[in-house]
Parts: sequence; C-alpha cells; structure tokens
Amino acid sequence: MYQNQNQLTDQKSVEEAAFCEGGCGCGAVRYRVTSEPLIVHACHCRLCQRQTGSTNAVNALIEADRVIVLSGTVEETLLDTPSGHGQRIARCTSCKVALWSNYLITNQGDHLRFLRVGTLDDPSLMTPDVHIYTGTKQPWYILARDVPAAEEFYHRKTTWSESSLERLKALCAMSGAPFKRHPHRASNRPECD
Repeated sequence: MYQNQNQLTDQKSVEEAAFCEGGCGCGAVRYRVTSEPLIVHACHCRLCQRQTGSTNAVNALIEADRVIVLSGTVEETLLDTPSGHGQRIARCTSCKVALWSNYLITNQGDHLRFLRVGTLDDPSLMTPDVHIYTGTKQPWYILARDVPAAEEFYHRKTTWSESSLERLKALCAMSGAPFKRHPHRASNRPECD
C-alpha cells in the first residue's frame, strides 16, 4: 500500500504538465496524467471480461512517472493474466475501483502502467488504438472498422507509432532492460527485449 506515490513536489509543475485527470468511484483517489499514452488497448480476453465485469478492459499504456497520485491511498491486488504471470492491480482502499495495473510479464517493472481509461474524468480522451484478443470478444460487441483488431495480440512494430516506440526505448533504458525490435514476431506484451 502506498500513498500519493510519484507526487511532484512543485505544484506549479504539476498544473502545467496536466494532460487530464481521473479518479476512483468514491472520489478518495485522484490522479493526474501528464501526457498522452503510448497506446490504448481494448482487451477482450475472458480474464478481462471477468475481472471488469464487462465486455472488455480499456487500458492506456503509459510511463508510471506520468501518472501522478494527487490524493488518496492505493493498494495492490495480484490477479491472473492470459500469460499466467499475473498483474498487480492498484485499487482505491475505500471503494476498491481498479485504477491501473502493472503486468508482471513485462521487463519494465514498475515503470509502465496500464491505466484504466474508464477512471478518467473524460474517457473519450483515450480511445482504443487497437482491439486485442478479439477471438474471445462477445459476438454482439461491434468493433469500429477504422480501429485495428487482433485475434490475440499484435505486432508492436506495425501497431505502435514511432514516437511511442522511442518512448518505450527510453523506458527500457530506465528499467535497465535491453530494447530490441522484433519485426517478424508477434509480441504478446510490450516488452523491452
């Protein structure tokens, strides 16, 4: 459990860097996002359906230092993932709403968050860039034709923007993991190597 993790000490810097804000259901936890995400996934795997109680989870992948907790206390819960390695989900200690998670299969450790887009004050700011695990999506869920979709996972090099790949490269350097591009391998995770 941690409180106000990654808070910037200079409040003026926080206000100037704001891209958007969000929070939990009861309002105890408030956070600020300081940039656009690397990419936004709409995941239709059966675990995301069960864990969200909905048809899919929408996660914005973003560097952890770009998500600033402004108030409240967050606790972590370990849950399963399709990879079998699990994820640590950060939840409000009061209402238990999931705010973001860190997937344990990635090499970025705590440096990369999968921010739950539904917790943003304006979720329309982060629409899906790709739908994943559509092989298990609900048959009545209609995908937008202009958004890429993958039956399982996608090829990072052809799906991520060049600027996001550069940010991932910097994130890999920060976490000490080597960054390699795999042009012909479908990665099942946004990893460094």
